[in-house]
Amino acid sequence: MSTESVPLSVLDLVPVSSGGDAATALRNTVDLARHVEEWGYHRYWLAEHHLAAGVASSQPALVIGLVAGATSRLRVGSGAVQLGYPTAVSVVEQFGTLDAIAPGRIDLGLGRAGHRPARARPADQAGQPSQLSQPGQPAPAGPEPAPPARSRVVGGLLIPPPFAPGRLLSLPRFVAQQELLRPPDATPRDYAEQVDEIRALLAGTFRTPDGHPVHVVPGEGAALQLWVLGSSGGESARVAGARGLPFTANYHVSPGTILETVAAYRAAFVPTEARPRPYLQVSADVVIADEAATARRLAAGYAPWVRAIRTGRGAIPFPTPAEADALSWTDEERALVADRLDTQFVGDPDQVVAGLRRLVEVTGADELLVTTVTHEHADRLRSYRLLAEAWGRSG
Repeated sequence: MSTESVPLSVLDLVPVSSGGDAATALRNTVDLARHVEEWGYHRYWLAEHHLAAGVASSQPALVIGLVAGATSRLRVGSGAVQLGYPTAVSVVEQFGTLDAIAPGRIDLGLGRAGHRPARARPADQAGQPSQLSQPGQPAPAGPEPAPPARSRVVGGLLIPPPFAPGRLLSLPRFVAQQELLRPPDATPRDYAEQVDEIRALLAGTFRTPDGHPVHVVPGEGAALQLWVLGSSGGESARVAGARGLPFTANYHVSPGTILETVAAYRAAFVPTEARPRPYLQVSADVVIADEAATARRLAAGYAPWVRAIRTGRGAIPFPTPAEADALSWTDEERALVADRLDTQFVGDPDQVVAGLRRLVEVTGADELLVTTVTHEHADRLRSYRLLAEAWGRSG
């Protein structure tokens, strides 16, 4: 498959390096955005992470404004707004303001983080937006198929055993953090209904349960491109497909479920006039250097960084290679991060492009969303530049 028609985009977590601070990380983000615009990248998305010392992307809308103001062509957006915490109105107001500043360049990516379990709704099956939330008893969602327990290779692409987040989600620190992110006594919203509320507010068709119209300014009529991001074949994939929205499948977060995620989105997809066929973006974690050994050295901090996330500490400041070497590991900890390490694309440009081509071929991706974290900003810049150059040559 030719990569010529598959654009590259950037997912930035605004990483804080050990010995650095949030102010430096934010300056680096603006600098990276200016460079990748020159190198031909298509989008620049900001992640949303809270209460972690190693990332400065807790308020993506604010950073999107910085990046949009420093660039002129890039589409800039969220990857993704965690809808378990804000209201639909606040999201539309924020991104409507961004669209007013950078009209026609803003993407609104939506994620499920912080939400209660899904409930089945006829609208999801039919591909039609639901009515606004009404009181009632939720129906249980159908069981999701159990993914395979062993690693497999499909078309040259490694599909590791899926990571089970149950233990992480039950850790007292994680539970306490989730409570801090919600207003006291807030009622969890239904994700699909919240997505529909956002769509209705943007379209100017929102009605309260008793029929009163609500208009959001800025926001109504904004030329936002709406996306859904997901890491499984569950509700996010179904919501995106049923509404004919573009979808991002997170290989870099959950490589073990990528095939189920992609299949669920395509199976649920209902064509619309605006989007007659599915549009799939797939994420990948990448580190490139001129020599493979150098790339592996630059990526050394990734293992302890993922370990901190999956043990409930949250992302730590990204270590130097020497700091990573000095850390001790148990066999259980190595197993905890193995899926992420084994599916990170690390090497020289030709090696990484070959791996990304396999990812495109196996998933049928229309676009790649690349995230790169290294301790030194210069190494991160060089990785993105080398990828852009090699990707162009491979088309």
